[in-house]
Amino acid sequence: MTKFWMTASIVSFCVASGIAQSLSGTISDSDCGAKHAAATAADAACVQRCIKRGGAPVLVSDGKVYHISPQTREKVKDVLGQKVTIDGKVEGDTVSIESVELAN
Repeated sequence: MTKFWMTASIVSFCVASGIAQSLSGTISDSDCGAKHAAATAADAACVQRCIKRGGAPVLVSDGKVYHISPQTREKVKDVLGQKVTIDGKVEGDTVSIESVELAN
């Protein structure tokens, strides 16, 4: 039983400290959020307009909206409104992106 609690403690520590993971979803904007999860051409156009007007890019993955850390927002500028797979560190509802690529 002690091994179980040790393992559980280690896992919770790793999750709390923001371990790297892979997430798939859509790059949307902070104003519209999950409304653009389908990543249609109209969605992409709206996301690009909202970002130009000062909105922040967000990642919508499995119905959850993740804020993208300000330091890594530049990495998604070419994939606004599109489906992507990102590798990064998640801390709460914020993701720091290490890499991004278009989803297949």
